[in-house]
Amino acid sequence: MAERRPPSVPARRLHTEQRRRDASAPRDKTAAAPGRTLSTDAPGRQPVKRRERVDTVTHRMQERLAERRRTERRRAAVKWGRYGLAAAVVVLIVWLALRSPLFSLDPAKVELSGVTPEVDAMAIDAVLAEYDGASLALLNVPHIADQLRDLVGVQDATVERVWPAGLRVAITPRHPVAAIASGEGFVLLDADAVTVGEVDVAPVNLPILDIPLGTDNDRILDAVLEVVRNLPQDVLDRVSSVGAQTEDTVTFTLRDGPRVEWGSSQDSALKAQVLDVMLTSGVASTADVIDVSAPTLPITRHQDS
Repeated sequence: MAERRPPSVPARRLHTEQRRRDASAPRDKTAAAPGRTLSTDAPGRQPVKRRERVDTVTHRMQERLAERRRTERRRAAVKWGRYGLAAAVVVLIVWLALRSPLFSLDPAKVELSGVTPEVDAMAIDAVLAEYDGASLALLNVPHIADQLRDLVGVQDATVERVWPAGLRVAITPRHPVAAIASGEGFVLLDADAVTVGEVDVAPVNLPILDIPLGTDNDRILDAVLEVVRNLPQDVLDRVSSVGAQTEDTVTFTLRDGPRVEWGSSQDSALKAQVLDVMLTSGVASTADVIDVSAPTLPITRHQDS
């Protein structure tokens, strides 16, 4: 029996099939180049290019972190520097306001107005002298004004700071409207019955009050001063004296003129108008008494009637 041989394949066909298999087979990227042997199974070994990339990334990260830390330190330094500068400015302002001679009260820079002969100017100077050299920021301005209001002849006072080292003091004086005998002299009173001053001789330009003295007669004094407050200035200038034994019997005498019976202080404004008309019209030019106690029915009479 003859031996069966496998069919023969031409060499060219074998070479073509081998190349196809080589082309379709997966390539090993880690295979060593011809002539070099590289073991990929050794532990801890990596390709050179990959290790270089990792080292480069790590170095850049470290640089960025270091730069960030430097930036944060600079920002913190700037922030605390600003806080320190602000604190220094505040301390400087406080020192200038409270301790610096620049803001200390200078007596030469005190502006004073409203002083009249009825106001004790020396007493005002004494009050202000207590604060010479004091810090203008620490001055208790309302308290100074209260001290001035307590002085004789002062009705009101305002005190204002004038930076850096002055004060503006405005005095509202009390004006006397009448005088009343007291001991060997005369006490000057304003319209609120507040003592303005004292004189030895009766003033010729003020009416002299003739009323009972004492705390029990305060209502009589109030009634008389209410009449004085309501008289026109030209009429008041002619009044030589004002008297009353009760609050309903106020009378006064005009210089070179008649006596005026006023009665109570009620309707004083109306009575003042009626009296002014009678004096300017000549109706009472020859009368000895003008009675306006009933202002709607004023009368005149002679002394013997």
